[in-house]
Amino acid sequence: MTSRKQAIPNDSLSFDERPAKRTKVDDEREESTSSAEPSHAMADITGAARVSDDEDEEGLEDEVEPGQSKSEPRASDLYLDTINRALLDFDFEKVCSVSMSNINTYGCLVCGKYFQGRGRKSYAYAHSIHDDHHVFINLETTKVYVLPDGYLVSDPSLEDISFVLNPSFTKVSISTLSSPSHLLKPSYDLSSKPYLSGYIGLNNIKRNDHMNVIIHSLLHIPPLRDYLLLSSFRGKETELVKRFAALAKKIWNPRLFKSQVSPHEFLQEVNRASAGKFRLEQQGDPVEFLGWLLNRLHKDMGGTKKKNSSIIFSTFQGELRVETQQVVVRPDSTGSEKPQFDIDRDIKATVSPFLFLAVDLPPPPLFQDTIEKNIIPQVSIHSVLAKYDGVTTQESAGQLRRYKCQRLPQYIILHYKRFTKNAFVEEKNPTIVTFPLRGVDFREYLDAAPTHPPTVYDLIANVTHESVAGTTRDKENTIWKVHLRAAGGGGEGEKWFQIQDLIVEETRKEMIFLGETVLQIWERRAANADGNASMKMVVDRR
Repeated sequence: MTSRKQAIPNDSLSFDERPAKRTKVDDEREESTSSAEPSHAMADITGAARVSDDEDEEGLEDEVEPGQSKSEPRASDLYLDTINRALLDFDFEKVCSVSMSNINTYGCLVCGKYFQGRGRKSYAYAHSIHDDHHVFINLETTKVYVLPDGYLVSDPSLEDISFVLNPSFTKVSISTLSSPSHLLKPSYDLSSKPYLSGYIGLNNIKRNDHMNVIIHSLLHIPPLRDYLLLSSFRGKETELVKRFAALAKKIWNPRLFKSQVSPHEFLQEVNRASAGKFRLEQQGDPVEFLGWLLNRLHKDMGGTKKKNSSIIFSTFQGELRVETQQVVVRPDSTGSEKPQFDIDRDIKATVSPFLFLAVDLPPPPLFQDTIEKNIIPQVSIHSVLAKYDGVTTQESAGQLRRYKCQRLPQYIILHYKRFTKNAFVEEKNPTIVTFPLRGVDFREYLDAAPTHPPTVYDLIANVTHESVAGTTRDKENTIWKVHLRAAGGGGEGEKWFQIQDLIVEETRKEMIFLGETVLQIWERRAANADGNASMKMVVDRR
């Protein structure tokens, strides 16, 4: 057998100084024929000249020795057959499994564990000797090295691993994600299981399903999704933004090794950024998490109080006019005091920005009637949206208030206030809200010029809550689900998916409104479809 030598450019080391990785047969032959030169043989075996961790090795190329056939395997190819793609999981936080450091971390492509460094005294170097695992990938640069030899591997067969670790997208590749053609292009994981990129399960590590539904809902909003998929954050962006973008790329990755993603890395940063307010092991409120996440992302993306100062504000921010009037209490002739509303008093009007609209549900009946029609009360979406018609009044804290929208965003987030707290227990309102999936007109809740963009909206995401029957909230036995409209929707062939943690299944459109909806995201219909929108709305509202 011929000896295998590590390739080093001629200008860095002479031919005699180049480190060589010899086979055991060559070593035995050399020991028997030239035992007079032990020091030179030892230098050849150990490979004295190695590349340090900090040096750039992109220029390394494998050279063929004189007399060596090009058909023989290169030195860099000898350990590639030990790579086990089924054990690779890049979803977890990239810290060394020994030192718990996130600096200069490498992943073993044989067992999937993370280790720090690749120098002689590093944990990755020790792992390569003790466990006989030799192929490692830099989790930051996606470069692959063979240890303990320390040389760079450049092989096209490793490109799929680099793409799973750090997916990249182009404007062409994301142009069809919101079109029906996306449904016709299923992807396949290592076990040949088909999946649809973007509509995959998120692992419920402990009790983070309330955050999973928010992640799915936000990452299916086309402007925000495209912004994150095309991002390449290398500057001063916060770790939260970087990890949220990385999670978006994994969810929409068409070349996954397994058809599920764990949000562990992102949620660990959420825990740190929120000072422990949102934790993996504690059940919480998805609306509260959504409010915190939107404001934090807006701030971390350089947003200010100005309109359209970030992708968050340009996508979700609208304006609401609030008219406030003091409640006048005057004693009547009997001496008792009753509140009276004086329409002649001054009305204070303020215009405030909003990211989502809170909708109140009517209180459930205390008793069932004789034919038990009020076991589960139902209301239409237009009856609860009447809060924003500018006429309906609400009394709170000694004030009378009326609401009306001044400007509607491209995507409207509705929050149905289903949970209320009292001195003893947190109550749940089981009222079901009925709504059409397409063609809801918000014109009557808007006070704006005729030049305002179209006001017809279609549903794109719906978050529901499931727990034990009754009016008391049971956080321990709560299940959160999200319904997502697939690939733009529209027409009779419109598809909807229901996602509950790792369970992804197609659902019937008629079943979506039957759940206890907590959160909805509505998408403005394009202006060129406005002619058909009004007719569609009439059909849906009947």
